Amino acid sequence: MSILTVFIAFIGILLMIAVLIQNPKGGGVDSTFGGAQANQMFGAAKSSDFIEKATWGLAAALLVLCLVAAVMVGDGAAATEQILTQ
Repeated sequence: MSILTVFIAFIGILLMIAVLIQNPKGGGVDSTFGGAQANQMFGAAKSSDFIEKATWGLAAALLVLCLVAAVMVGDGAAATEQILTQ
């Protein structure tokens, strides 16, 4: 379970970075994070497409991992009651 928690935290951090890199106007990579070089290498449309796809992919992965963690934990109230009665 702890390895799953580490994956959730790692994907959450990557998702935050992907969201912060995006330009709020939809113009590509923000200049603070090397946007000029990225636009020259990939082109403005390709860099924004990659970051947008990465953001959606990371969001989907985070959703799936959170659902898996919730299923693995199960009913926490029953486990707590069992511990208290012992």
